[in-house]
Amino acid sequence: MNEIIFSKDDPYIEKISKKSQEVSLVATGDETEVMIHKIQADTKFILFPGESESLMEFFYVVDGMLSTTINSKHIFVNENEYFNVKGLKESIYFKAEANTTLLCVSSQLQFHYLSNEISELNVIVEKVSEKDMYTQEHNLRLQDYSIRIAKELKLHNKTLYNLLYASLFHDIGKINVPIEVLNKPGRLTKEEFDYIKKHPEDGYDLMKNSCIQEVGEIIRQHHERLDGSGYPHGLKEDEICIEAKIIAVVDTYDAMTSDRPYRKALSPIIAMDELKRLKGIHYDEKIVDIFEQILMKEEKI
Repeated sequence: MNEIIFSKDDPYIEKISKKSQEVSLVATGDETEVMIHKIQADTKFILFPGESESLMEFFYVVDGMLSTTINSKHIFVNENEYFNVKGLKESIYFKAEANTTLLCVSSQLQFHYLSNEISELNVIVEKVSEKDMYTQEHNLRLQDYSIRIAKELKLHNKTLYNLLYASLFHDIGKINVPIEVLNKPGRLTKEEFDYIKKHPEDGYDLMKNSCIQEVGEIIRQHHERLDGSGYPHGLKEDEICIEAKIIAVVDTYDAMTSDRPYRKALSPIIAMDELKRLKGIHYDEKIVDIFEQILMKEEKI
């Protein structure tokens, strides 16, 4: 039977929304999906190699502009321009230079694999952000720097994929921390700090049965420290995964350089000096050194 469908108002089958991005599935058939991807300015995202070399993806810029760097060459994709991806071997990191709308076509079904579970996890993160307004922007900064460090370390694409989600969801366990503890202007009591120390394990519990369950272990470890002084399990050195070591460095830096209820932000230079003082003790030396180089290139220190 022949079929033709015209859509004018909200022409989507299903939609995933979060603060900086929105993906709408507008058509699907056999193994093909057509999506509309709306991205806010300054948002970063990654294209990962597919599990199959036969995967082909097509991206058309309806409006806005994207940028990426490939082989040290900075490339812009403007309105009414497009690009194809097939047989991708390495991840490609993009940034929306303006509010951007993409028309995306994939030769394999991917949308429904992530849609429901990731959307539910995003809802929890949004609720955490309502309790602690620092969380949302902190997560995006953490994701940006963590991925850049991982790429400098030339980590495997699967590691980058896990880090992408771990950085966004690392504090999801704070959903169980009372709002008065998260926003307390003074010093925490032992009981209050015990609430805080539970959030990595609670985050692990939220992720362990999801489609991205491997991310759970990273979340559980992101407050561990090389000398065993971290929490929740006092892991040391190689007991801590590389993704958690990366998040630990960036998370600490961003916390120090952000205004919090209990203190004003420190300068980037002072924060980096503190990381350097503790490298090899709390933080991985190579990760701290790479992060310092990134901040120097940005002329932040």
